This record gives sequence, structure tokens and C-alpha cells, in this order.
Amino acid sequence: MIRVLIADDSLLVRQVLTDILEECGEITVIGYAANGKEAAERTVGLKPDLVIMDLVMPGVDGMEGIEKIMANTPTPVLVLSAALEGCEGDQPGNAIRRGALDVMLKPDLGAPGALKVFSQRLIEKVKVLGGIKVTRHPRRKPSPPRQEETRQQPSAPPKILAIGASTGGPRAVMSLLRELPANFPASVFVVQHIAHGFAAGFATWLDRECALPVRVAEDGDLFLPGVALVAPDGCHMTVSDGKIKLVQGDPVNCCRPSIDVFFNSLAERKCNQVVSLLLSGMGKDGAQGLLRIREQGGTTLVQDEGSCAVFGMPKAAIGLRAADQVLPLDRMPSAISRLFALA
Repeated sequence: MIRVLIADDSLLVRQVLTDILEECGEITVIGYAANGKEAAERTVGLKPDLVIMDLVMPGVDGMEGIEKIMANTPTPVLVLSAALEGCEGDQPGNAIRRGALDVMLKPDLGAPGALKVFSQRLIEKVKVLGGIKVTRHPRRKPSPPRQEETRQQPSAPPKILAIGASTGGPRAVMSLLRELPANFPASVFVVQHIAHGFAAGFATWLDRECALPVRVAEDGDLFLPGVALVAPDGCHMTVSDGKIKLVQGDPVNCCRPSIDVFFNSLAERKCNQVVSLLLSGMGKDGAQGLLRIREQGGTTLVQDEGSCAVFGMPKAAIGLRAADQVLPLDRMPSAISRLFALA
């Protein structure tokens, strides 16, 4: 059983969440908190597997509650809040920076079928996040990188850096982009699975944290060196004739945007100037596309199990033999520097 603590000042919300979670038979709600202070205190006493945290609560809010939990009793935190709707990006980024693993928006109960869809997604996230071990500081293992297979690198530096990530990915993506200089000599693309409505906020957060300019991709955007484009939510991002093409289509691997859709669009041409990274995330999205890029001559890097919050997507890629190298997250910046011939 996954043991959950719910922190929300609304009695109705606490009851609705309890009903949803306990109906699946694999999750039990072991306690409640009405603000961030109570959440931190009850995390110490109850030792839940996961804390579901609202942000706007009286007294000590959810942001401070996350900080207290991560400082004293590191525990996976899922932010679930109506305060994220319509925000300019500070809320999701700040929550993740303080230690939350993922964010979700409370459902619009007036929309037909909204509660059913929300319930399915919530249970799926709780099952994944509840099994993650959280530490006060990122792990930095001194072990050397493991290389799946040595292949001759392209003679010319690549022109595209493509990154795919899901659960546990926002902080991983940030840690990589923060190492890139403002004059990075290639185009950077990021497909990050994130709750609907948060892509713009995610890009804003990255832009504030990194020297490289970061923004949400728009249909028709050109490939520009030294610019990072984040896939918008609600549609697939593809590339065609040196431009971004946004596609309205069905979800692929239950995801829209899908990493596989983007990687496959890159693989439609020779990929000898493409470097693709697949980072932490549940499921298998991106694994097949990564393999296609490798088969077309691209270079593929996969995050190793020890540094992943969730090893699902990288594990699927390794199983397909889609990875040239399997690296700890903290060794990826140096690998990128070598591949792109940075000084």
C-alpha cells in the first residue's frame, strides 16, 4: 500500500481526494494537514510515502511546507493546486525548485468527464511518485560513465541538441541547460511531459535560471543556434525543412506532446548532426524515437538509473539498444561539451 498525506485546507477537497485514491485499493490516506506547517510536522510523525500538497493555505503556505519537508524529512511531494491556473510560471517552477517532483492542476468539476480523467491521472502519478526515494541533496556518484557501444563521432560538431523528459525531468533539464553558454553553437529543443497549462511557466523558469535564452516553441520557428525551444502543451512538436511544425493529433504513448513524435520527425533525415538525450520519466515515450535517431547516425545519451527519479523511459531505451552512452546526470554536461566542441 502507498501511504499518502493530503495537505489542503478544504475539507471537501480532502474528502474527494481520499475517495479517489482509496477506491483503487493500492493507496491509503494516512492523514491530513490544513497548511504547510502541519504538513511538515505530520510528515515527520507519519512518514508517508507521498505528500499531496496544495499551495494556497492559511498561515504557512504550500511552498514553505515543501521547503520544511525537504529540509527535515525528505519525502516525495506532488503539488495539486488551483493556484497554478493562469499563473505566469513562478508557481510550478518554484515548487519544483523547492523539491516537489511534479505538479497537477485541480480539475474543473464543471467540465464533463473532468473528474474521471483527473482521477486516472492522479492515481497513476501517486503510484509512480510514491515509490521514489528523495534525498536532501542530488546524488553525485563518482563512478565513471558506462558506454554501451563505441562509435566513431561525426567529424563536424552537431547542430541540434534534442532533450526528452517526463517525471523528475524538470530539474534534470534545468541542470543541463544551466551548463550551456549563451552562445551555444546549436539549436536546443526540449519535450517535457508536464501538466497542461504549465509549458509556458516551465520555459519562463528555465529562461530565468539559464544563460541560454529559453522560450516556448511556435509554429514556423526557425532553427537558431543558441536558442532553446520548449514544446508547448496540448500539441505535438515536429521539425520540417528547418522549421518547427506544431501538430494537433492524438496522444502518442498517452502523451501530447510526445517525445517519440519529435524524435521520429528528426529521424526522417540523416541525423549525423543530432545529439538526443532521454532523461528521467515513467513509461516508454521517446525510446523508439531515440533508436531511430541512432539508426540514422545520431548520437544518443540516456540518463542512468542511479540519477533518475523514475527510470522507466531510459530503461526502455536501453532495452532497445538505443543508447550510445548511459550516463549519470552530472556527467552529461561534460559529454555535451565534448560533442559540441565547446571550449
